[in-house]
Amino acid sequence: MKYSDDFRKPELVKNLCDAIGKIMGRIASAGTREKVRVMEFCGGHTHTLFKYGLEELLPKHSGLSIQMVHGPGCPVCVLPMSRVDQCAAIALQPDVILCSFGDALRIPGMHGNLLDAKARGADVRTVYSPLDALTIARKNPEQQVVFFALGFETTMPSTAFTVLEAEKQNIPNFSVFCNHILTSPTLRALLQDPTLELDGFVAPGHVAMVTGLDIFNFVSDEFHKPLVVSGFEPSDLLQGIYMVLLQIANGEAKIENQYTRVVKGNGSAPGLDAMTKVYMPHPILELRGFGQIGNAGVCLRPEYENFDAEKKFGHSESILKPQPTAQSQEAFRQLEELLQKSRCGEVLKGKIEPTGCPLYGELCTPHAPVGALMVSSEGSCAAYYNRGIRSRKDSLLAADA
Repeated sequence: MKYSDDFRKPELVKNLCDAIGKIMGRIASAGTREKVRVMEFCGGHTHTLFKYGLEELLPKHSGLSIQMVHGPGCPVCVLPMSRVDQCAAIALQPDVILCSFGDALRIPGMHGNLLDAKARGADVRTVYSPLDALTIARKNPEQQVVFFALGFETTMPSTAFTVLEAEKQNIPNFSVFCNHILTSPTLRALLQDPTLELDGFVAPGHVAMVTGLDIFNFVSDEFHKPLVVSGFEPSDLLQGIYMVLLQIANGEAKIENQYTRVVKGNGSAPGLDAMTKVYMPHPILELRGFGQIGNAGVCLRPEYENFDAEKKFGHSESILKPQPTAQSQEAFRQLEELLQKSRCGEVLKGKIEPTGCPLYGELCTPHAPVGALMVSSEGSCAAYYNRGIRSRKDSLLAADA
């Protein structure tokens, strides 16, 4: 038996759903709402919801239902097009090897994605760790090797450790194109949106494993919302939802930890130390669907600027713009028209379902994505599409199933 099987047992799932139903009865008896809106902030949780059909299992009581709101917690999804274009511009420089995680290769920019850059001659390679990129740099001393670093706090320590290792081994041809994002400023931006009504949050356990729980304190202290850090197995997520609902029923707003087998209160000391040493807050960061958010990301400290790809290559994207032809100008115009119709930002914030976007399922699919939410396996649009939902009607039928 696999260790994970213990968290997927049908009887355990049934018991948790029964417990959720009882709590829903308590909330329904207050008679103050028709829905309880709980946001799962992380794309990994969204993936679990759809993979195991958990939303269909969530019980209703006396007309009261639970609406899971799919948040923006996928770094691929919130990366703006301009950063993709800049990364591709670096990849197209002479004697550059661009290393990236596989899920980032198809993120659309205004001038294509990294696979398009590869088709134009760029040396773009898939890696599974920044240390793989460092190995490539060591083996290719005559070329500049750039690691496309992105992700929330979950992946930030590995990038930081790799920068420290590059310094230790004196590998000057290695650098990082840093696009790491901080969870709490992004979550704060959601809570500050007056049009978004949420009753509680299920937060990602792998982030809290690194950071500890304190980064979420403002959710309860300032915004008086319950938040539960959860694991990613079906029973983890159901228990996390139960704990959020229990707080709502009791009129509480606390930060709680469901994922106690992994998450400890203070996080990972080695990871946090490496992050503090290598990174500093980025004063302004643009996120897709959010616009500019203060201190929402990080960049490399000045003492590590030799490993900063932006310092090495600058910000020019001119290499991405070859001599325009009538055909390329028309394609660019069509893309701009599609982006004007896209409602990707509203989907990212959980304001509408993916099927509420006019591009969804027809002009934007996993095979020909316009928005990043169709690229990542953890994006809500891709999750809907892969579940077989192609239209608003399909979504309503699934909800009533």
